[in-house]
Order: sequence, then structure tokens, then C-alpha cells
Amino acid sequence: MKIYADTANIEEIKNIAAMGLLDGVTTNPSLVAKEKGEFKEIMANICEAVNGPVHAEPVSLEAGPMEKESRELAEIHKNIVVKIPMIPTGLAVCKKLSQDDIPVNITLVFNATQALLCAKTGAAYVTPFLGRLDDISNIGVEMLSDIIQIYENYAFETEILAASLRHPVHVLEAALAGADIATIPAKVFHQLFKHPLTDRGIEAFLSDWEKAKK
Repeated sequence: MKIYADTANIEEIKNIAAMGLLDGVTTNPSLVAKEKGEFKEIMANICEAVNGPVHAEPVSLEAGPMEKESRELAEIHKNIVVKIPMIPTGLAVCKKLSQDDIPVNITLVFNATQALLCAKTGAAYVTPFLGRLDDISNIGVEMLSDIIQIYENYAFETEILAASLRHPVHVLEAALAGADIATIPAKVFHQLFKHPLTDRGIEAFLSDWEKAKK
């Protein structure tokens, strides 16, 4: 499973990339709005820091302006993937962009039939949101498993990018289900390293070493 950072913060991205564990980055208007600077400059800087896809989202919802904005995003850097919401105009724009070899990620997907439509339009990626379904007493990983099954049934090449991962258990569920990619907030990424027995073991090794040297 590939690991993406779900952030627009360049320092967070560089920190994770330095570990050799970063395969890409996802952003959205909310994440970019938290950062200082001009939007295209922020995206260009992220692309220079990451050796992989960087997902950038237009804010227009009408077909014409959305397509225009998406094509402008694709010109920022060769690593840009255009991220479009799961709405009818979004699917129509996805079809056009995909035919011109511009990779598209359809986001805000909350059921398997939506994901089926995304694959039919030629989307390079589909982004189901696990945590937000859990928030309303649905089980996000069941939706993810349904999407994976449908895509396997018909050999769709669209990659499944699990998002809205709120804690390490969500990451585990995505990996066990077979998601192609998990996009993870920086806080959750760093939590993946943590286990009290690891910390306790290191403390014991160092303590024994110090005793042996005396």
C-alpha cells in the first residue's frame, strides 16, 4: 500500500519525505487555506519536495470553469493530479481530462456505486472517505471493501485511495482491505510508529548497556 501525506504544509511533507516513506501528497482547498502564500506557488513547492503524485483540487463546480481550472492546475507541474468532487459535472470533466491523459482523482466518494461511476469515466484514482462514514454510524471499511470487490470484478485500473483516516486503526483497516493508497494526516502518520512496548524495550536495552559499562 502506498502512503500519501494528507497536508499542504511543506515542512510536514519534507519531514515525512526525508524518511523515504512518502509516495505522494493529497491536498484540498481547506488544507491549502491554512498555509501562507499563493495557491499555485504552494502546489509547485510541494511538487518539488515530493517524488510522486500531488493531488490539487479546483474550486469551481460548473463544468466549463472546472475544466479550465483543472487544466491550469495540470500545467503547474508534471506530478499534479487533478482532484474533482463526485458530482455529475465532475464526472463529465473527468471524462474529458482523462481522454487528454490528465490524471484525475474523484474525491468525496461515500458508496460503491459512486466509485463504479468514477472508474467508468476513466478516473486514475477514486477517494472513498472512511472516517466521515464512521462519524454517521456507517462502517467506512465495508464501503472500501465493496469498492475493491467491484474493481476486481471488472479489472478497473482506477487506484483506490483511502482517505479520512482519523487514527492508526483506519490505516490498518485500509491495508487489510487492500486499498492501493492510504492518505494520512501528519499526526496519524507519526502515531504509526508508536507502541509502548517498543519504548519500554529501548529503555531496557539502554539501561542494561549502561549497567554493563560500569
